Amino acid sequence: MPHTLFIADVHLSAQRPDITAAFMHFLHTTAVNADAVYILGDLFDVWIGDDNPEPLVADVAAALKQLSNQGTQLFFIHGNRDFFLRQQYATRCGMTLLPAEQVIDLYGTPTLIMHGDSLCTLDIAYQKFRKWWNQPWWQFLMLNLPLKLRQHLAQKARLRSAKHKQQYTNSNQQQIMDVTPAAVISVMHQANVLKLIHGHTHRPAVHQLEINQQTAQRYVLGDWYSQSSYLLVNADQWQLFFNPLSD
Repeated sequence: MPHTLFIADVHLSAQRPDITAAFMHFLHTTAVNADAVYILGDLFDVWIGDDNPEPLVADVAAALKQLSNQGTQLFFIHGNRDFFLRQQYATRCGMTLLPAEQVIDLYGTPTLIMHGDSLCTLDIAYQKFRKWWNQPWWQFLMLNLPLKLRQHLAQKARLRSAKHKQQYTNSNQQQIMDVTPAAVISVMHQANVLKLIHGHTHRPAVHQLEINQQTAQRYVLGDWYSQSSYLLVNADQWQLFFNPLSD
């Protein structure tokens, strides 16, 4: 049956070959029969620019391009880890870049797709940072820095992000890093949809809610730190799948 797959928060890195192996297995098996695969951000744990010579970057591009050549359409929405990814790399992968929010038709059901970080409105510090790095002039300046300096800055950013996350975990304020219900309702209302798919929070689930007195659903994709995770959608079902990573 025709179907579409959604993934997010794979967080590929040279330090996690188990995640890379799981992702390659997904591309070579599960994804080959799909109409399309939508990658909703954070495919890589960090992205320093399309000129990154790291072998992993080339290997992933080759695998995605092969899938694209076999007839599966590939789409990508930027996450908070790979917002520097540009058209050059997308072309190498055979995938289409989409805006931060996109409404698509899923077998007759209008559906909003996004990374999901914009919905975490209680995390004020992060939202300030997000507004900053979304400025085109700032991204232009960063991408024109020497490669080694970008690598250094990326490492510092990862450490800062981990510290920020740990701060809320230790203070029992983890809800700050989750989506705000009001933000979810607002964005779905504006898009005039009853279905939303996103990642970012690493809290896979299907949430029931009400939009304009109608039943609606929010599908949250899982991360790949301990499992491969994807959402399969066809004309009859919407189902999240999880597979533990191999040792």
